[in-house]
Amino acid sequence: MRAAVIEGPGQVAVREVERIEPGAGEVLVRIEYCGICGTDLHGALEGWMPPGTIPGHEWSGRVAAVGPEVTAWSVGDLVVGGPPWCGECEWCRTGRPALCLSDPMRNDSVSHGSDVGGALAEFHLAAGRTLHAIPDGLDLRVAALSEPLAVALHGITVAKLPNGPKGLKVLVSGGGPLGQLVLAALLADGADDVTVSEPAAPRRKQVAAVGAHQVLAPDELPAVPAMPTEALQDGFDLTIETSGVEAAIATGLGLLRPTGTLVLLGTGAMSVRLDAIRILLNELVVTGAYCYDAGGIDAALALLASGRLPTDALLCPDDVALDDLLDTMHRLHAGEIPTKALVKP
Repeated sequence: MRAAVIEGPGQVAVREVERIEPGAGEVLVRIEYCGICGTDLHGALEGWMPPGTIPGHEWSGRVAAVGPEVTAWSVGDLVVGGPPWCGECEWCRTGRPALCLSDPMRNDSVSHGSDVGGALAEFHLAAGRTLHAIPDGLDLRVAALSEPLAVALHGITVAKLPNGPKGLKVLVSGGGPLGQLVLAALLADGADDVTVSEPAAPRRKQVAAVGAHQVLAPDELPAVPAMPTEALQDGFDLTIETSGVEAAIATGLGLLRPTGTLVLLGTGAMSVRLDAIRILLNELVVTGAYCYDAGGIDAALALLASGRLPTDALLCPDDVALDDLLDTMHRLHAGEIPTKALVKP
């Protein structure tokens, strides 16, 4: 099969690699669409992933073969991938599966169920228990948004909004594909005052098309009070930070009103200095949001199938070929492509 393989920082080649047939409990999926995630950009362009890695985890496809002991899936079923949670560790048992000890990000000895790797390839091998059925009538292109949408939904969940976002003043920091999904999910949940901050003009235009109430460049945001004792009384109740940029994180924190919440959702900044005295004096809440809610993939599929999201505005209209992947990654990283780009292997 053809697959995109990372050969080093900034180096991605399309190679012929062995297609591994499914073993016990495994399913071979023919990939129809695979989104390019921000972590794929970090992995391919900045060296986060080692040479030999096939990236890609935001996919939809058709079951091509099933291994022994697989009874839930048949050839031809339409599916998306889910996380390889064990279901047995402390975190899975207590309703926090995003912290599962078997997650490959936490445990290098655990694979995603295949030596072949990710889904930026013609086929992908997955554990049958990690798959989710695509609802009838949901387009396969749109279904490929289920994984990043589940991430966006988790970012809203960890904010712990007892009455939802309606009536709250919300800042979405970063207007890239993830920020756009957060915005769309907030609006679908009744949010009526959402500002999005984004430096790239093409993305600001796209954010407006998704439905933001206000779209600003970072330098158009209010000034962060110089003293931590001077928190903005009319600041934001909630900031969801999706860019992973240190300066944006600091601004998102500094623009909160007392008791406000900052959710760190975007990957990028590996080490960030936070204004601890501002957090203390204003009783701010800072929390991370990694991966998904326990039922996040199914919730995302249901929301996509509901028709309540502007999916045309959330997806790049043109499919990307594997051979054009590296160029597309550079354009995404530069902000030239404002929406989620999908590869059709």
